[in-house]
Amino acid sequence: MQRAAQRDDRARDQRAKRLRRALVCAAAVPAVLITAACSSDSGDSKDKSGAGAQQSASSGSTQQPSASASPTVQAAAYKKLPEPCAVLSKNTLTDLVPKGAKSGKEGTSDDTTTRSSCSWSSLDNNGTKGSQFRWLNVSLLRFDSDASRGPGEKQAHTYYTQQVSDAQSVSGAKNTKSQPVAGAGAEATAVRYDLKKKEGAFKQQTVVARVENVVITLDYNGAGLAGEKTPDADDLAKAAEKAVKEAVAAISAANGEGSAGSSSTKPSSSPSKSASKSPSSSASPSKSATAKN
Repeated sequence: MQRAAQRDDRARDQRAKRLRRALVCAAAVPAVLITAACSSDSGDSKDKSGAGAQQSASSGSTQQPSASASPTVQAAAYKKLPEPCAVLSKNTLTDLVPKGAKSGKEGTSDDTTTRSSCSWSSLDNNGTKGSQFRWLNVSLLRFDSDASRGPGEKQAHTYYTQQVSDAQSVSGAKNTKSQPVAGAGAEATAVRYDLKKKEGAFKQQTVVARVENVVITLDYNGAGLAGEKTPDADDLAKAAEKAVKEAVAAISAANGEGSAGSSSTKPSSSPSKSASKSPSSSASPSKSATAKN
């Protein structure tokens, strides 16, 4: 009986120990899980915050507005024009318009720094033998560089091409011929043709020249009226080409290069890249002498 009681006591003691161990283990499991969970959350949080910071830094660098350079164009070479009625020397005017060398009439312009012109007329009356008539017009058009329109020289080249084309396609013109002119700026073309009018047979010469960002259009025509003989077209052409070279030199001199009267024309490579406001390339100074006579 006593032994049985001792066995019962031992059994109760063993059960009590097992129960305590179970309770201790049970209490330990949530702590481990919590620790693991915390450890896992902490790692995720760290990774997330690191990735977020990296993403934020990355997006910050892409979203930062970059200072893009505004488009610029090379400034035009020439900033002003000479006095239009002073681009030709007295001797040249006497050769071209002998009775009208002092009759230069300046054309109207709202801005003489970009557009100007001057015209002369001469009537040499030989009485019953008739008269020799001459008419001369010099038009100047300067182009400024502009970010939207482009370099001044490129605009001038486009206008130069247009003026040559206009001279080659005058209505009613006969025997039209064109040829390049050397020593008159970056590019120059002489166009000649015959034109019959009620006053007589006119010999027309149009010389278009470009020097940097300026275009010169020189119109020169002559006619023998009331029985006078028609002037020689070759002589008129030589006189017109000489005059346009003087005009080119006058533009260079007005902008501090060379001197008027010398043909200091520095040929420039085809339209260079050039900034500021410019006249529209559609603007056209006098088209040709025929429209005026």
